[in-house]
Amino acid sequence: MSETLVVVSKVKKHIKDKAGMNTSATAMDALTKIVERECSKAIENARSDGRKTVMDRDFEI
Repeated sequence: MSETLVVVSKVKKHIKDKAGMNTSATAMDALTKIVERECSKAIENARSDGRKTVMDRDFEI
């Protein structure tokens, strides 16, 4: 298992405040995988632009 890349308490609070729902531990694993995948894409975008700095524009929103 990889390191959690999100602040679990903040994600849980956001979901609770927005929808009144609880959040399972496995949701954090899935969210971490999404963050890792998006970071990898952003790294490739920066690399293809010849930069060594990942910028906001490297993330597709």
